Amino acid sequence: MASYHPVCSVDALAVGSARAVTVGTHSVALFRLEDGYYALEDACPHQGAPISDGYLDHGEVTCSWHAWCFDIRSGRMILGDLCVIPRFDVRIENAMVLVCDEPGEKV
Repeated sequence: MASYHPVCSVDALAVGSARAVTVGTHSVALFRLEDGYYALEDACPHQGAPISDGYLDHGEVTCSWHAWCFDIRSGRMILGDLCVIPRFDVRIENAMVLVCDEPGEKV
């Protein structure tokens, strides 16, 4: 059964930034945008580069190795439907950011 794990306080990540966190057995890229926090698997599907090291711009992240671009909110590749980075659900509780330990949206 999936559960949520605290990864940082809400103030620990500035708007427009990312960080790598470990959630259960997964490496996760945590992003903070103006409208909230988002989490994707921290590996570009092309060759496994850490997506948390990518260039962030208006809700998109560009892989630092080969410039593949993804929508942070959906994990979908920007130029075509070639691939999707798995998403992790994020919750805020008691001023802490919590991330689900299993990919996929949870209700």
